[in-house]
Amino acid sequence: MSFSTGSSGQQSEINVTPLIDVLLVLLIIFMIIVPKAPNGLKAMAPEPAPKSLTQPTENPRTVVLQVHAHAGGEPTYSINEQPLQKAEIVQKLTEIFAMRQERVMFVKGDPELPFQHVAEVIGLGHDARIMDIAVLTPKTEAQL
Repeated sequence: MSFSTGSSGQQSEINVTPLIDVLLVLLIIFMIIVPKAPNGLKAMAPEPAPKSLTQPTENPRTVVLQVHAHAGGEPTYSINEQPLQKAEIVQKLTEIFAMRQERVMFVKGDPELPFQHVAEVIGLGHDARIMDIAVLTPKTEAQL
């Protein structure tokens, strides 16, 4: 606001009172709207499975084919600790993976065993139409 003291000229000052009123109204509107604005999607995170003492240490869906060194020279074979003959490997793997969508197999060989026997087992896994075959070494087994 300005006051004149007798001069007869016009004043060219802006009246800021209505501007402040509009600003205060906008401030109140934004203070009311902002807390109600959505701040993201609400997602339910899965709960971790409870650890029980009876829980198996190995995943039941994991298939580990073991090749054991034998004193007679010919190795012995087992799938998830169940012994079987070499001729039964392809049939047993085909049965195991018949209804599974995830076709992953692990091969574990004894350290004293020549790699040729492990390579044969990998070939038998390919005969059973398993394309994802991993060889378990002591280092990778420690990571599991």
